Amino acid sequence: MLKLHFAPNSRAGRIVWLLEELGLEYDLNAMAFHPKDLKSDEHRKRHPLGRIPVLEDGDVSIFESGAIVEYVMARYGDGGLKPAVDAPEFPEYLQWFHYCEGMVMPPINTIMVHSVLLPPERRDQTALEQAQRLLGRAVAPVNEALAGREYLVGAFTAADIMLGHSIFMANRLGQVADEMGNVKEYIGHIEARPAFQKAINL
Repeated sequence: MLKLHFAPNSRAGRIVWLLEELGLEYDLNAMAFHPKDLKSDEHRKRHPLGRIPVLEDGDVSIFESGAIVEYVMARYGDGGLKPAVDAPEFPEYLQWFHYCEGMVMPPINTIMVHSVLLPPERRDQTALEQAQRLLGRAVAPVNEALAGREYLVGAFTAADIMLGHSIFMANRLGQVADEMGNVKEYIGHIEARPAFQKAINL
């Protein structure tokens, strides 16, 4: 059985969401988002930097949320949650699948560091404001792409699991402007999915 090493409020939520959408059975090793768990010798054997998620599948151990999503879909997805390779929307699916880590998560990480994780005396307001501006610019093309669509490429796909999770986190941090109406509606569609509710409430 698949085993997921998980901590709340992290990219590991994407993997729970995916597993729930696919109806797969899995064991969950719930860990605290704290060095005592993540930086332990035991967990460093799973991930050299002591991070999550990590997925174990028999003798296979794999980290990086995007790689895990692609692995699970290739092994267990039965062709679901992504367009066919020859479908017109396949290139756009790939674009948004990878856009989250390339464009959206870097400023979110900086915002988290300088507004939540660091003690107040170590926070850098300039770095925070720069990251907020970058995130706003990164979300704008997503808002345009969602015009007239419920999900990123029309039907719900794994691109929504990857980028949608990031957009949800950005909104929870108060970083999605009200004028991003398409994105706000998109977040509502995501939040209504039972599999997402299971993942986000763990």
